[in-house]
Amino acid sequence: MISSAIVSSLHLLALGLGLPAVFLRGRALKALPADWAFGRLFAADTVWGLAALLWVFTGLLRVFAGLEKGVQYYMTNPLFWTKMSLLLVIILLEIWPMITFIRWRRIRGRGETVDTSPAGRLYVVNHVQMAIVVVMVFVASMMARGIGLG
Repeated sequence: MISSAIVSSLHLLALGLGLPAVFLRGRALKALPADWAFGRLFAADTVWGLAALLWVFTGLLRVFAGLEKGVQYYMTNPLFWTKMSLLLVIILLEIWPMITFIRWRRIRGRGETVDTSPAGRLYVVNHVQMAIVVVMVFVASMMARGIGLG
């Protein structure tokens, strides 16, 4: 019981870290090419990535480690699959920013100038991800209350 509460708390903590991180990543993208914005962008991106890893890891534990309602509950719940579909969209959307920010970190590490022309489009992707996370919270809340089980 206590392990379930800890894993659940960590799952929620990941949300509490990730949502502000992705918001701050967007603010840093808006401030580019200001030199100070890169540090904020990379810091927020790191927290967003770590929060995502924690979110996925604790989510897997909740489903498959017998800590919550059981595998059968999740596998037969359409809202669980809605939530997983939304997570997949976030992950797919993250490919471009992840590759771009890794490249920018390397360029900055060499002391070279970064072409920040994609920042505006990355800002849009960032905010779409943020909106999807908010929708996921509502889906998860409905799922936890048994909505969607028919």
